[in-house]
Amino acid sequence: MLKNKVKELRARHSYSQIHLAALTGVTRQTIGFIEKGEFSPSVTLALKLSQHLQVTVDELFWLEEEKN
Repeated sequence: MLKNKVKELRARHSYSQIHLAALTGVTRQTIGFIEKGEFSPSVTLALKLSQHLQVTVDELFWLEEEKN
């Protein structure tokens, strides 16, 4: 499962979901789905998010093993 710190870092930068969506060229709903782990971004979107949130992609997203 892909985990992320988008919500935490967005808040740290005082960005609303709408503002971050506008910066990255997606909808507010897409940002919300990413934050909830319901949508995995493309490499391009992951790079844009990391650039605007001023972290590396590795700091923003990571894989977590699913427990069976």
